[in-house]
Amino acid sequence: MIEFRFDVGDLATTSFAYSPLQEAAFSLRSLSDPGRYPHHRPWLRRIGPRLDALDRELLTALVAPWLWVPDFLTPRPDRARPVFADELDRVRETPPEVVAADLRAAYRTEDALPPVVARGLARPDRLLVRLTDALDAYWHTCLAPDWWPRAQSVLEADLAYRGRVLAERGAAELLPGLDGRLSWTGSHLRVDTRDFLGQVPWADISVAGRGMVLLPTLFARGAQFLIDPARPPVLIYPARGRATLAEQPPPVSDQALVRLLGRARTRLLLLLAEPASTTELAHRLEVTPGAVSQHLAILHDVGLLTRTRHGRTVRYVRSPLGDDLCR
Repeated sequence: MIEFRFDVGDLATTSFAYSPLQEAAFSLRSLSDPGRYPHHRPWLRRIGPRLDALDRELLTALVAPWLWVPDFLTPRPDRARPVFADELDRVRETPPEVVAADLRAAYRTEDALPPVVARGLARPDRLLVRLTDALDAYWHTCLAPDWWPRAQSVLEADLAYRGRVLAERGAAELLPGLDGRLSWTGSHLRVDTRDFLGQVPWADISVAGRGMVLLPTLFARGAQFLIDPARPPVLIYPARGRATLAEQPPPVSDQALVRLLGRARTRLLLLLAEPASTTELAHRLEVTPGAVSQHLAILHDVGLLTRTRHGRTVRYVRSPLGDDLCR
């Protein structure tokens, strides 16, 4: 059992974010143990041939057998929606001694280090350059083109849902609702560690005015945290709706809804049970964003969709009228 102790005011500085760099680093777990991540099998099949052109030896070595990832690869985001390139630049500035210490902490013993890491630690500064270059290539080859738009939509939907829970029910229901491992006692957030693959060597962490960041991820089966308890508190939890990544677009039928709206708009309306952006919908349907945008505008104008803006991104979701029509 781990306890995060909240002082007066700590809840006021608790916030949500998501991190493309974290998702890239955690996604390496699925390369090592794909059976634990069934939602990502379609994506893994697609990227299989692309991995041969990457530094796969080093990428897979960044995940310990108990699925720990070195802390320096997942720095706490400095804003709610950071950009991958900016986060990777932060990693490039990691002191060599921190790179070495974090890799050893993730593997726990020197003997457990993979050969590529053990050799690299002779010059951790050079290892860091190789590592960040490998992650950059992996991101642009396997994640950014088609996986990230869908993943980002799931993460955005999770943040929107958590915001509603906080507004309507308060933090006492929000925090334990993030995952079954979590419980809230009034000033302590407890994490049940009985099903962790690796033994956790500490049990008590004080938030102590440092603020806690809550990060949804698509590559965890339960709540988890950074390896080093001395770093600013971060709690990582499984994103709501992550199973939708394995879904294919719904089939088009000849039923009444298709006759009413047409095939393209029916498919969009069926997909939008959860919020999604124009870009993500275009990827899923393998059409142009412009074509999707025209249909979305019509569905919105007749009241079947609602939309919200997050920065430059607009996300659509079915309205209550749209839900009724789909039923």
